[in-house]
Amino acid sequence: MRTQVVIVGAGPSGLLLGQLLYKAGVDAVIVERQSPEYVLGRIRAGVLEQVTLDVLAQAGVDQRLNKEGLVHTGFDLLFKGERHRIDLEALTGGQKVMVYGQTEVTKDLMDARKAAGLSTIYEANDVTIHDFDTENPSVSYEKDGQRITISCDFIAGCDGFHGVCRASVPSKSIQEFEKVYPFGWLGVLSDTPPVHHELIYANSHRGFALCSQRSTVRSRYYLQVPLTDKVEQWSDDAFWQELRLRLDPEASEQLVTGPSIEKSIAPLRSFVTEPMRFGTMFLAGDAAHIVPPTGAKGLNLAATDVKYLSDALIEACVEKSHAGIDHYSTRCLARIWRAERFSWWFTSLMHRFPDQGEMGQRFQEAELNYLINSEAGSRTMAENYVGLPLNFGE
Repeated sequence: MRTQVVIVGAGPSGLLLGQLLYKAGVDAVIVERQSPEYVLGRIRAGVLEQVTLDVLAQAGVDQRLNKEGLVHTGFDLLFKGERHRIDLEALTGGQKVMVYGQTEVTKDLMDARKAAGLSTIYEANDVTIHDFDTENPSVSYEKDGQRITISCDFIAGCDGFHGVCRASVPSKSIQEFEKVYPFGWLGVLSDTPPVHHELIYANSHRGFALCSQRSTVRSRYYLQVPLTDKVEQWSDDAFWQELRLRLDPEASEQLVTGPSIEKSIAPLRSFVTEPMRFGTMFLAGDAAHIVPPTGAKGLNLAATDVKYLSDALIEACVEKSHAGIDHYSTRCLARIWRAERFSWWFTSLMHRFPDQGEMGQRFQEAELNYLINSEAGSRTMAENYVGLPLNFGE
């Protein structure tokens, strides 16, 4: 087999890249080690920035999200028992975000790929990357007892944090930066109406909480928990009881509870790989960077990577120019580090750390007080949250 681009990974990054390349007439094959059902079963974030909405529109997969997505013009910060709204629209010159689950984005992209009759190889075993440091790279895998090799011009590593693409790079050619946080998020998905029409980020003496949503009838809630906790320790009743204790009286009273349809604990980390290009192989999305979910940046950073990478690959394949691929890593990393800093800062501001004590809690509350009472502070929060393009080094 031969194609122009082999995309490793059929999550939203790989599928979006495949759709953009298809629209531009560039041939691409997607190779995924899991089944379609497994990919769709991953429960992830759902706050989309305008840059992501624009890329999805360019890919032609924004029809359903425009009908079902929930436009948010702000969110609430809760501390010392009171909620305070950050008006994103007013503070950023009209910028908003949209709540639309990553699972739904993935489904829309899968449907578009199927409708176009494009090739996605699921349940590919032992995926191996070859010769990416040459002009003749290839990807091989096992399927139905056969070893199949796909020759190509470029490889796109969209296979996540634990994928094979980054792992194939020699250690001397790559630099990794990582910070692991001493807690995780216990998440519950439930078919209940959200407690509030916008998100609530809560800083409490008992730890962080987040009230999010996927639709007007499906809610997503999170609690900060120790890394030693197991999902089995948390019954639905225990989760709802603890969530109420971290909310303000009004939200606690209005909270509608019900059986969880998904429950999991996710560790938090900040992670960045430099560079993101290795010869004819490029990393995108979680393969290159991870952010704590506090700032809702994961999928949005991935969409930006894919936008830059698709432009670069189209330029290389159609116009025979390497200018885009030569600058791909630098362009991505400028925005990635800005988003990593914001996610780290917001995580540090909202969570209870094991060694912070009461003084640390007071420091957090003092900074939150500043943010809500200073227009400059509120604007800084809002600009970072919506992903306003500030062109810092880009």
